Amino acid sequence: MKRLKPLLLAFTVLGVSSLAQAADGTFAGLTYGQTSDKVKKSGLLSSNLDHSNTDGIISKDDTYGVRLGQYNDQGRYYLTYDNVSNDHRGLKLRQENLLGSYDLFYPVGSSTKLFGGASAGITKLSQESSGYSRDTDIGYAVGLQAGVLQQVTDNTSVELGYRYLRTNAATELAEHGGDKLGTLRLSSSAQTYLSANYAF
Repeated sequence: MKRLKPLLLAFTVLGVSSLAQAADGTFAGLTYGQTSDKVKKSGLLSSNLDHSNTDGIISKDDTYGVRLGQYNDQGRYYLTYDNVSNDHRGLKLRQENLLGSYDLFYPVGSSTKLFGGASAGITKLSQESSGYSRDTDIGYAVGLQAGVLQQVTDNTSVELGYRYLRTNAATELAEHGGDKLGTLRLSSSAQTYLSANYAF
């Protein structure tokens, strides 16, 4: 993962730089999807929570986002913000992503394109469980995405995509005024999403 992170960052930066010189237009979009997270517990937290399954806190939960970027015939670069939260067995987490992404296009018809690319940015993880002190942390996020883009009109398109991210954001769990019970660490995140885009 340590070798993958700089490679993805370099790929994203180079892609953005090359596309910025030949952008045909700007687009904005709204996204809706479902996210599932892998959340690791510290040994201390595992014993204090009686081995509760923390992967179930955010599991196929509704995710909403917005995006803004530029595109040409070869690809696109864009900035995305999305948000997901849920609670499970008394634990509540909120995940917020701010990502810069670059995709390459592969046309498969007059109005249909496959796309694939890389993303890099930050993830904010918030522990908002009732009865516990709130805690937040910001970590890096790097990953890949792929999908299919369908042009509907000259200015509108829809897409179906999948994104996988690795991150290192972690929060602590402690009762109000009490001792630390342990740590929740977000290691990876998988999202399937739909997006409606408008070019202007």
